[in-house]
Amino acid sequence: MKLAASPLLPPLMLRTLLSYGVFGLPLAMVALPIYVYLPQFYAARAGLSLAMIGAVLLTARVAAAFIDPLLGLWIARGQGAYARYVALALPLLLASFVALFHPPALGPAASLAWFLATLMLVYVGFGIATIAHQSWGAALTQAPAERARVSGVREACGLAGVVLAAGVTGAAGYGALSIAFALALLLGAALLLWRAPRPAPAVAGNHALGWRAMAIPFRQARFRALFAVLMVNGVASAIPATLFLFFATDHLRLGAYAGLFLIMYFGAAAISIPFWVALAVRFGEARAWVGGMLLAAVVFVWAFGLGPGAALGFGAICVLSGLAVGADLALPPALLAGVIHGAGHSGSREAAYFGVWNWGVQMTLALAAGIALPLLAWLGFVPGSGGATSALVAAYALLPCALKLLAAALLWRAPLRHL
Repeated sequence: MKLAASPLLPPLMLRTLLSYGVFGLPLAMVALPIYVYLPQFYAARAGLSLAMIGAVLLTARVAAAFIDPLLGLWIARGQGAYARYVALALPLLLASFVALFHPPALGPAASLAWFLATLMLVYVGFGIATIAHQSWGAALTQAPAERARVSGVREACGLAGVVLAAGVTGAAGYGALSIAFALALLLGAALLLWRAPRPAPAVAGNHALGWRAMAIPFRQARFRALFAVLMVNGVASAIPATLFLFFATDHLRLGAYAGLFLIMYFGAAAISIPFWVALAVRFGEARAWVGGMLLAAVVFVWAFGLGPGAALGFGAICVLSGLAVGADLALPPALLAGVIHGAGHSGSREAAYFGVWNWGVQMTLALAAGIALPLLAWLGFVPGSGGATSALVAAYALLPCALKLLAAALLWRAPLRHL
């Protein structure tokens, strides 16, 4: 089934959107454990210090950040054959994810090497699958209302994957998570590869396939403005994601409920996505996203005042900030699709744009892990010791809110309201 990339096409049917978007579910099952569980997992299982874990995460994420644009260029050379790259990513992604969360009994140095090597392989497989999947969606339609629906359904499926990963891990551990991920990956890939609509074929010769193609997105003023917002907002979101388990366990003393808090947070985000899509259709994606950022800052700052045992207060913050984060998930990819269309690069260079975009995402995660974890270690915070939690609380609650407000100001001034 082929869909021409034209805003004159009728709206995509929900089952069509789901056949495309459901592959976001297993991809999110990779993302959540890496961003949230991995630091504590290797601290407890391998006895690695926060500084060592932060160094590995920084190294791997910086390396992955510079690999993603190359992957985007490679995928762009396939002229829209995104299914091929999804299929190539599957065995690498599955094998490396299982190895990452099931390390053999090794000494500290060998555990560190295993951690870095398997994490890098996960990032490569994840990068191929994610860039191909995002580019596929961006090429399906350039109609403004449809862009938000495509990204919204994909991100809603991703949130379902996050909730599933949190629930399975909390209830049955990492072995069950690996089994659930394998099943979800195979099912999601089957629906995508055999049931999802294919974008219209790219026109031969409509690509800049050399190394200079990686710089093409930055020649667009709109992309530069959107990318700056992505970086600031991404760090604001990545810091609390990196520190979540430490905050819940060492400060709130509610580690047993960490999985429930994650389910509440991401469940609220999933529920909110249709609301943010509707706001984007009515007021524009940029204005709606600014509203989401402001809501997130107003709600999340209250985490600074929580003390040990504040389960109800933190639960309320998880739900309300989860409602706000739906905007972060659904609207930026839709804005990027609009930037690509406005630059005249639809149907030819989506993968090049998303490769650079994912470079930015990886850099925000690298900055969050590479700065926050070593800083906390320097300030004397040791997981499980009960000390230096004031530094943990400030890093978790105040710094992200300040960055959110800065990102909202940048977005409000950016030339992105008429895509």
